[in-house]
Amino acid sequence: MFAERFNKVTADHVRRDAFLYIRQSSLRQVLENTESTERQYALRDRAVSLGWPIERIHVIDSDLGMSGASARDRDGFQRLVGEVANGHAGIVLGLEVSRLARNNADWHRLLELAALTGTLILDEDGVYDPGHFNDRLLLGLKGAMSEAELHMLKARLQGGICNKAKRGELETALPIGLVYHPDGSVILDPDQSIRAALQLLFDTFRQTCSASATVRRFQREGWLFPRRIRRGIGKGDVLWGEMNHSRVIQILHNPRYAGAFVYGRTRTAHLGRHGGSQLRVARSEWQVLIPNAHPGYIDWEEYERNELILKQNTTALTKWSRGSMPREGQALLQGRVVCGVCGERMRVRYQKVGSKLEPYYMCTEKAVRLGGKACQSIKGGPIDNTIGTLLLDSVAPAAIEVALAIEEEIAGRIDQASQQRARQLARLRYEAELARRRYLNVDPANRLVADTLEADWNDRLRQLESLQQEHEQQQQSDQKLLADDARTRIRQLAEDFPRIWHDEKVSALERKRMVALLIEDVTLVKTARITMQVRFRGGRTAVLEIDKPKPIALVRKTLPELVQLVDDLLETCSDKEVAQRLNEQGRTNWRGDAFTYQKVWLIRQAYHLKSRYERLRARGMLTANELAQQLGVCPTTIYQWGHTGLLHEHRYGHRHRCLYEPLGSAKLTKGKGGRRPRPATLSTAGLTAQGAI
Repeated sequence: MFAERFNKVTADHVRRDAFLYIRQSSLRQVLENTESTERQYALRDRAVSLGWPIERIHVIDSDLGMSGASARDRDGFQRLVGEVANGHAGIVLGLEVSRLARNNADWHRLLELAALTGTLILDEDGVYDPGHFNDRLLLGLKGAMSEAELHMLKARLQGGICNKAKRGELETALPIGLVYHPDGSVILDPDQSIRAALQLLFDTFRQTCSASATVRRFQREGWLFPRRIRRGIGKGDVLWGEMNHSRVIQILHNPRYAGAFVYGRTRTAHLGRHGGSQLRVARSEWQVLIPNAHPGYIDWEEYERNELILKQNTTALTKWSRGSMPREGQALLQGRVVCGVCGERMRVRYQKVGSKLEPYYMCTEKAVRLGGKACQSIKGGPIDNTIGTLLLDSVAPAAIEVALAIEEEIAGRIDQASQQRARQLARLRYEAELARRRYLNVDPANRLVADTLEADWNDRLRQLESLQQEHEQQQQSDQKLLADDARTRIRQLAEDFPRIWHDEKVSALERKRMVALLIEDVTLVKTARITMQVRFRGGRTAVLEIDKPKPIALVRKTLPELVQLVDDLLETCSDKEVAQRLNEQGRTNWRGDAFTYQKVWLIRQAYHLKSRYERLRARGMLTANELAQQLGVCPTTIYQWGHTGLLHEHRYGHRHRCLYEPLGSAKLTKGKGGRRPRPATLSTAGLTAQGAI
């Protein structure tokens, strides 16, 4: 064997360098299995015995503590492959094949490069030339056995883990709020502030049914939430910080808070050189699920109810999901309207009508997915008003009980908030006292440490003072909410539920939440009339019918009785006076606006009504010029006679626009001295006053 070994080592191999590769699979093995590491370093003597000088034997030990299952992130192995590929290596030394690689792809790549460059492989059993078939076959078998050994080790370990998990005895990292007892059982965290914060989170979600609303309440109240450091410096310490949405979702989805032991909720997906990613596994594929395995903050029924609420709170509107989370917009039935023609969900589209947006319920399933035509498009205003009336008739009898329940809920929330702030004050007092003791125990001469501890003490005191002031201000605000007059207002509002529903201060989101509590969906069919089939939660149904909304042309059309009224008023009034009379009677146009003389003019033009001027002319009234020509005077004289009442004026426009009654039967006479003619019907005193005679 030794003769064959030395026959494989040639002068060409010795002219190149020797590379000794050393690896241990984990840092624990590096610290505890020191003998194996020493055996690997001892292979340098083997290289020296084969003819390599000690200064040309390169030791690659940068991969200590790394697994050989893959070449990724193993910089030492990558360097070794590069040296072999470049022809710099005469021999590669390793204690065994498993030290170099436990993956056939990496191992055979190294063998291929070694065969091309004439590089030898040495392990504890001998020297091999990958260029020879027998040696390459033997090395391939060793690589396959090494990979199989890794598989068996993993299967053995995984089998033990699964067997322990099936009994619920596997120790895994517990979320915040749960700790292990010295006897190995899982218990609630003995820190009351941590337990209270978690209980407050579940109570808030139970009340709001929204993760975002839970976060907003924590932010509004200034509550902090704990988290535990899992690794690194300060491992096991608890830090308090602001709540965020992902944290709430993570806690609500964790079944450990419901007292259940779970194993296999996630699996690792390998993404090549991008590393691994944790993927969620469906509940039906969890390997182990043991309900009521240990104490929890909620029961399993509430956990499943929370899961259903979170699923329904999605904002997506698909063929199978209605998107039950209320969104912006005035459409009351957003996400709850079903097309009575094709059975698909109807979407909401808003169109600007006048100065506001009007909702329209549209079925666009065929138009979007199949390139067809929309089934229905129905104006949402009348639909929402009808559903609102139905809800008022259904909810009004229980309004007082609901108001009293709200009053109790407000009192409970205030009590929870007060207790949580008291716990935060107690924790800050403890931290301030601890900082004080640290400062007092330090040597006064050590100013570098004493100054730091003093600054920390002062900072704790400032935080305590700030929180104390906020606590007092909040208590005063809470007392106002629970005052007798506030309770009285709540009861009064409950007795007038319709006014609350129509109150402008109640947002559209709140109305949608009310609808979601009572109505499952509404099916619409648009024929000669609009048929609405309302399905309430619990199975009760109701069928309603309303008239189709009028087209905008008919909506904008002036009512016939209003047109007749304008026609009658034009007999004695001008356009401006007609507008004043209509406003005095409380009349408005289709938009609800008051009338102006321009709007009256538009009505006359649209319905071909004669104006006041045309009506007076039809009765034979004359203009000032025509009457002046008839009497032989200037128009100014006619205006003066009209202003003084000598002539009867008929106004038809603005203040200076008028017509005069004709004087066809009047006798004209001449004054003395050839003065201007005057009508015989006018009195002498009147004409004298005007200077006509």
